[in-house]
Amino acid sequence: MGGIRTWLDAARPRTLPLSISGVVVGAGLASYFGQYNGWIFLLSLLTTIGFQVTSNFANDYGDGVKGTDNEDRIGPARALQSGQLTQSTLKRGIVLSVAINVLLVVGLLYVSFDGDDLPLALFFLILGGCSIWAAIRYTVGDSAYGYRGLGDVFVFVFFGLVGVLGSMFLHTKQVPIISVPWAIAIGLLSVGVLNLNNLRDHVSDKKAGKNTLVVKMGFGWGKKYHFALLAISFFCVLAFIGSTYGSGWEFLIMTAFLPIAVHLRRLMGLTEEKLIDKELKILALSTFALALVFYIFYHNKMPI
Repeated sequence: MGGIRTWLDAARPRTLPLSISGVVVGAGLASYFGQYNGWIFLLSLLTTIGFQVTSNFANDYGDGVKGTDNEDRIGPARALQSGQLTQSTLKRGIVLSVAINVLLVVGLLYVSFDGDDLPLALFFLILGGCSIWAAIRYTVGDSAYGYRGLGDVFVFVFFGLVGVLGSMFLHTKQVPIISVPWAIAIGLLSVGVLNLNNLRDHVSDKKAGKNTLVVKMGFGWGKKYHFALLAISFFCVLAFIGSTYGSGWEFLIMTAFLPIAVHLRRLMGLTEEKLIDKELKILALSTFALALVFYIFYHNKMPI
């Protein structure tokens, strides 16, 4: 069945801060609009973590079964690849995590909506089901979308649009247009983390038939694409702060982009894929730091 350490490794804890960044920003926006709910925030965090763990289990399973995780891969060894978990055991873990996700989604919707909001609750229930589906189908199945270069699109939608705007809506029951730049920024930064993963693994992915965007466009264009993702996210955040600042101190939020800028400069000069692995952690934690700083600055701050 595998020990606790094996399952923790399979859950990939280092991916969790990035996964909840959108929820943190969504809560900050809800607080900014004066409609923050602590229970919704907590359950949103737990639900998002549940989705990410399911995705990580499924990714381990899907890439392991397809042979994508092999000796050519640069990143850390996976549970199935290394033999720490069998296919059947990992599959049971996925089923259990999905069951937990369903319970968390139901609990979140129960807290977020009353009887008069049943259509909205049903819509978000379907959205929760889509999130579970997307978490699994990234690498699992013959038509896994991660193998067709669509991973970037799904990450942008679920980490950015759904993560930020969806979680904010649970608090506010509205989506002010001013909140959209943050959804775009978090979505693009999250895609940036995926792109780093694809840059690192593009050689082994190509051999295994995993046609990510980097495999399709090439390593050099993959780095230029990365630059565009991070640059656009910077200007999105700047646009939001520029339209909402009061005392001017809010512009300090932009200092969270300093490590991202350093990361970008370093990446553009890298030519060896194995050196990219440590950059994933840097960008993921920088994105989480950006979300956290925003939450701190805008929590309980009302619009002018």
